[in-house]
Amino acid sequence: MPNGLNIAALSRRTGVAPDTLRKWEQRYGILQPERTAGGQRRYGEIEVARVEWLRARLSEGFRIGEAAALLGAGSAEASLTPAQLRRSLDGAVERAEAVAIGRLLDQAFALGRLESILSQVVRPVLERLGDDWAAGHEMIAGEHLLAAAVRARLERLLSDARGTVRGTAVLACPAGERHELGLLTLAVMLQEDGWQVAYLGADIPIGSVLHFAAAVSARVVCLGLCMEHAAGELERALTGTEIPEGVELVLGGPGATHERVDRLGALYAGCELGPAVEQLRALAPA
Repeated sequence: MPNGLNIAALSRRTGVAPDTLRKWEQRYGILQPERTAGGQRRYGEIEVARVEWLRARLSEGFRIGEAAALLGAGSAEASLTPAQLRRSLDGAVERAEAVAIGRLLDQAFALGRLESILSQVVRPVLERLGDDWAAGHEMIAGEHLLAAAVRARLERLLSDARGTVRGTAVLACPAGERHELGLLTLAVMLQEDGWQVAYLGADIPIGSVLHFAAAVSARVVCLGLCMEHAAGELERALTGTEIPEGVELVLGGPGATHERVDRLGALYAGCELGPAVEQLRALAPA
């Protein structure tokens, strides 16, 4: 069964009346809901993003027909590829243009599938920021603006709590690990895939994570590792620690090497979003 919002919930999320949403869907074809077995429409996050994008254009003075045409196929702006969006974001970051960064991110989320936008636009940009930081480069003002803008949009997506069809996944960065945007991206992907996601954030002691996982009967605990000292601290903290029954420990990120994962008896999720989601899907309760 499709896992999404009915039109009343979409209206509450976006502030657009249900009758208006139906008109936009029928007249302009800008919303493409899935259908339940009973034929009821269910709207996902991409539809939420499209409606919010349209509202923003209307507030700028566009007519609905003009905004819908811009959002649809055929316009130069709407036909931006992921590579073009990344280059545009890089330019806005270099110029520290907060408005342009926000507009480009909103456009990306409105015009593409969530998975492709996260994996082809958001994640490569975040990786570049991480590489620059690891190389000792101090983040410029535009990079701080970009990180904050990405975080705000991911947290907004994650705040849309919904029913689960796969079970509960707990995500956290262990003690000493503060690079969480990659894990936050995975959290959004897992929620879109039907998991009930409990995102605990950065720098959380592993004992607290496991205690919480047991309390909510989680199926998986996903830990993001980027920094070597945090990964080493996690190994020491897990020595002699019992993983709650029924919980699979999953490690991902640059610090989650195959050797480390093997020593901890965990599962390796790697760094690629799509394969990680598929691997975790196989762990969902039957």
